[in-house]
Amino acid sequence: MYSHNMVGSNDIARSKAFYDALFTAVGGNPGIQDDKGRLIYMHNDGLFLVTPPIDGQPATAGNGCTIGFAMSSPEQADAWHAAGVAAGGKAIEDPPGVREAGFGKLYLAYLRDPDGNKLCALHRM
Repeated sequence: MYSHNMVGSNDIARSKAFYDALFTAVGGNPGIQDDKGRLIYMHNDGLFLVTPPIDGQPATAGNGCTIGFAMSSPEQADAWHAAGVAAGGKAIEDPPGVREAGFGKLYLAYLRDPDGNKLCALHRM
């Protein structure tokens, strides 16, 4: 059902530095920029894009929206989180760690990107 995710940005250069750090920390490649100024990241059969809003209005974060990225281990989630904080993201919620859910244990790490989008690294234990 999932094909891709796209977030808006008010500063594509800042977003590229942030998302390049996130994706390279987990074995991905830096983003490529298309002729419309969008950043494109392809990793593990997923597609993630960052764009200046098409309507010309400022980008805003979705209230109640979280974008989750699958991780292969808690260590990979920690590397992702550390890279994000070092690249201008903000650590949010509880520190990275195991959370109990109705369907098992999850290792979670949460960040806000420089434009305020809520991101989550998730590893199913």
